[in-house]
Amino acid sequence: MTVTPIDLFSSRIRLHQGGRIHTQKRRMDSDQDGWQLTAFYARTDADVHADHWEVHPEAEEIVSCLIGKIRLYLRPEQPGQQEEEIRLTAGTAAIVPRGRWHRIKLDIPSNIMAVTLPRGSRLEKRTEA
Repeated sequence: MTVTPIDLFSSRIRLHQGGRIHTQKRRMDSDQDGWQLTAFYARTDADVHADHWEVHPEAEEIVSCLIGKIRLYLRPEQPGQQEEEIRLTAGTAAIVPRGRWHRIKLDIPSNIMAVTLPRGSRLEKRTEA
């Protein structure tokens, strides 16, 4: 097997049962089996779909700020509650619970890495102010 460098910012890495790993061009596909690692450089809130909530019903997700400063928001579980804000700086991460709606907002341009099982993942337009 030839080992070659992988551009994390243009690829997604798929982690399969049995220890097999492969890379492919990045695309949003919530019907894939296997864990997925993605890394991206975000310059604006539009790059992280800050105006949408995201949920992963099949697994928890680890969201890591590699470089920069971001805020991870968890949507309230009950009406009337406030969003939960988690501030992530370079080299820190947080685990989003399975089935919990969440979103990211940038404080400054940042490199972000996330690992989750994408099967069944959904986006929903944020309606609150």
